[in-house]
Amino acid sequence: MKQPVLPCQLSGQKDKNRINLIHLTTENWRTDTTIRSGQQKKQIMRIVILIHLLSIVSFAAYSQPDLKKYQVVWDKPSSDSWGSMPAGNGDIGVNAWLATTGSLNFFIGKTDAWSENGRLLKIGKLKMEFFPNLFAQADSFYQVLEFDKGLIRIEAYKKKQYCKVSLWVDANHPVVHVDVKSSVPVKLSIRNNIWRTRRRQLKDEEIRSAYGLINAPFNVFTEPDIVVTGLSDKIQWCHRNNRSVYKSVLDIQALSEFADQSEDPLLNRIFGATVYGEGLKVISSVDIVSEPANEHAIQVWVQTLGKGSLNDWKKTVINGIRNLSQIPRKTQLKNHIEWWEKFWSKHWIIVQSDENPDSVFNLTRGYLLQRYINACSGRGDFPIKFNGSIFNVNLEKPVGQFPAGYDADFRNWGGCYWFQNTRLPYWSMLSAGDFDMMKPLFKMYMDALPLGRFRTEKYYGHIGAYFPETMYFWGTWNNNNYGWNRTGKPDGLTDNMYIRYYWQSGIELITMMLDYYDHTNNLQFLKDTLLPFSKEILLFYNQHYRRNSEGKIVFEPSQSLETYWEGTINPMPEIAGLRYIIPRLSGFEYLIKDNDYFEFCETLYNDLPEIPVREVNGLRMLSPGSKLGEKHNIENPGLYAVFPYRLIGIGKNGLQLGIAAYNHRLHKQIFGWQQDGIQAALLGLESEAKRIVLKNFNTWHSGSRFPAFWGPNYDWIPDQDHGSVSMIALQRMLVQYEGRKILLFPAWPHEWDVDFRVNTPFNTVITGKFKNGELKEFAVTPTEREKNITFFRK
Repeated sequence: MKQPVLPCQLSGQKDKNRINLIHLTTENWRTDTTIRSGQQKKQIMRIVILIHLLSIVSFAAYSQPDLKKYQVVWDKPSSDSWGSMPAGNGDIGVNAWLATTGSLNFFIGKTDAWSENGRLLKIGKLKMEFFPNLFAQADSFYQVLEFDKGLIRIEAYKKKQYCKVSLWVDANHPVVHVDVKSSVPVKLSIRNNIWRTRRRQLKDEEIRSAYGLINAPFNVFTEPDIVVTGLSDKIQWCHRNNRSVYKSVLDIQALSEFADQSEDPLLNRIFGATVYGEGLKVISSVDIVSEPANEHAIQVWVQTLGKGSLNDWKKTVINGIRNLSQIPRKTQLKNHIEWWEKFWSKHWIIVQSDENPDSVFNLTRGYLLQRYINACSGRGDFPIKFNGSIFNVNLEKPVGQFPAGYDADFRNWGGCYWFQNTRLPYWSMLSAGDFDMMKPLFKMYMDALPLGRFRTEKYYGHIGAYFPETMYFWGTWNNNNYGWNRTGKPDGLTDNMYIRYYWQSGIELITMMLDYYDHTNNLQFLKDTLLPFSKEILLFYNQHYRRNSEGKIVFEPSQSLETYWEGTINPMPEIAGLRYIIPRLSGFEYLIKDNDYFEFCETLYNDLPEIPVREVNGLRMLSPGSKLGEKHNIENPGLYAVFPYRLIGIGKNGLQLGIAAYNHRLHKQIFGWQQDGIQAALLGLESEAKRIVLKNFNTWHSGSRFPAFWGPNYDWIPDQDHGSVSMIALQRMLVQYEGRKILLFPAWPHEWDVDFRVNTPFNTVITGKFKNGELKEFAVTPTEREKNITFFRK
């Protein structure tokens, strides 16, 4: 099956700074690339370097760079939760701050703390006070996030006295540790600052934290937590869902029958925490104190059961604490630090430059911190929430239309997953080698696949599956988008027109799965996840749309992302996506003996319309669709042929179509989920990509003290899209790949030095140092992959 040929010349970058192309072998991407500047055309000097030239590069054992200079250090306490630091273990996260009053405070979040309303709640908040309080009286103060070890350290000194706190969320167990050491005996007082104490109605703008229930024909309430009483040496609380919106969501969306073949994922879900430690004594159901001592080891066990009674939950907690107690505390910390050391050994991009050194420093630090935040929240049972992850806090001040005072359960856009937003942290994980953190995303959609099939048959009477752009984790729309009043409306037709026919998330997820497989070569994943999922998505697109007289599929009714609504025909994202994934799926024919499937793929591919192209002022470029409906949002759908679907790019047919579409794009915002930086890098627009990543990594939430709490942008604080888009863009400036072929430095500024380790397809790891315009060190594992590398340099 051939890739589509686009009506244009093979052409090169517009960026005029490119001088020459050096590639290590002739077995590479196409390199007959031209460069255009105004009316002038300059042929890139093409130099073929034989493999033996690699002898000039050092292949000695490669040392990992020191990350300490990028640690976040504060010399003063914080006034409120907007001055918090994050820590986490992939499932449990804390926002910790040492208040000006001298108390240690931290929120606890968890990836699976879903409420009865489908909101992702906080577990709670703890306040720890010290007697005597050296933090309030200190002559000097020091707080650091040692992200390379997953530790927050806080120290206070007054003359010869000191108090030191280490806070860490165990990378291997569901427990938060707070270790206290002091030069004088210190008494601790710990309080559960519970705020869900009564049944309370969500009103006004606060209802947006239960986004799917906006405009519901009933009042929406948040329910109280359970505080466990009768304990002598620990405090304990939890939240248990005694009701659930799940069944009502299915009913509204004409999917009631699916309840008979599924289990309610919210009902009887129970989550909470237990504070314990040696020598602690309960003085109330929410307060616990210690005796004065020079050392304290406080632990907070955080537990979720997907379904269970209060007794079930308490027994699980007791067993977990008992088992953990068999492991020495020092061993727990040692294993925790080793996990983080292994994490950081897999990948790094360290950029330095004499040009704007402070901005470049913030770029590197922002890159490292966003990856750290992903690691703190990316190993739970559910995907990372784009709108705050598990690190949202109180509204200490107004944010947009939202008044100060909303609690830490609030997040704009609520608990549903928007695929365009959710995907972005996961695209950044491929080059980083963080493959284990991609599994929760794949799992959520595979778990929802039966509902996707059921819904397709119910609504449209044919086979296959599709997924809406906005959905609860179990796969349905939220009712606010779907529409509460169904009178006179066909099943499946949403009230919200922004996402009415926006179903292409399945195509992009297949693209990500394909890259995941290429990187890992995990055959079990191919058989159990990638192929079953892709079959259902392709079956849907094969059956859902009519063919024209030429036998080509006509995508109508359709829309181009959220921007071009009804009236759109043959949108770019669907066509580019299918044209990109089907040939890659067909490449598995030698591994999987399924002739019917691969014949089906070829037939579907041949039935696809051509990539949409339009002409603007005599210039041909990629188009959002062959015909466009009303415009309502601020996306650039035509550039989906560049990213996420890499049909257009350096050394590929149609590059000038992509560059023209980029230069004439209607929306040039670069923050939040806007993906201009990624597309600029993939098109080889070095100066443009550089501008965007510098700007983005230097722009975080003005009210937050932590320099990687981005936002709110289009979403919430901390915005997980803003940092992730910037990560992906920087990665694509450094390395690009297609199949077995790898391109190094395709959009890399010559004035930037870089120390890097990146992961590429076929379990290939590339490590190097680029300094003063020259490659100083370079290593490829496995070495036989060297022949597949093309190297751009100045």
